[in-house]
Amino acid sequence: MFIGAQVSLYPMTSRFVEVITSALSALAPYQGELRIETDDISTLMVGAPDPLFDAIRDLFAAAARQPDHVTMHVTLSRGCPGEPDDPSCHCETLVRAQDQTLAERTAQALKAVGAAPAAGVVVDIQFSLYVLGQDRHMDEIYGCIAFLKDSGTFLKSKNFCTRLRGDAGAVFETVRQAFLRFGPAEGHVTIDLTASANSPSASPV
Repeated sequence: MFIGAQVSLYPMTSRFVEVITSALSALAPYQGELRIETDDISTLMVGAPDPLFDAIRDLFAAAARQPDHVTMHVTLSRGCPGEPDDPSCHCETLVRAQDQTLAERTAQALKAVGAAPAAGVVVDIQFSLYVLGQDRHMDEIYGCIAFLKDSGTFLKSKNFCTRLRGDAGAVFETVRQAFLRFGPAEGHVTIDLTASANSPSASPV
């Protein structure tokens, strides 16, 4: 399987170069576990979901700890038939999920979110899950939405996406579980995600 993400960070400040370069230093601990390639538009990260989501979380949290408004756009994909298998992307969670019911996967997802370590920074995320090439894809999407509403990070439903808010640790763990536990274990699943922190227009709902 091939698992990866394209990540773009957008600081709303004249100090954007400083914010981006300092935030990218948060990826240093993951250099040995992920293939990381940065160009002038985005950063590609390829590898197993545990270091992948930890790296994305830490990158955004590093930028969000500064006072300026910052957003991040992420496109996540697993199982794309157009990409070659990559041994570094092996994931035991997906292997086990092949024989688990939707209820079992939801229970494990909720447990993982409850155990997520705090990152110490509040973030907002809206994202959409796309289960591709499956006849009963809406069963998985509705199951994911039910999980999100019980996750403790759910803020509200929106057209075409779901809004989350909370500590970056729990919020990014919620997205990780949505990515891993819903949709066919061997199928193509993608997520389109936008994160925001320190927005001057942030509202309670």
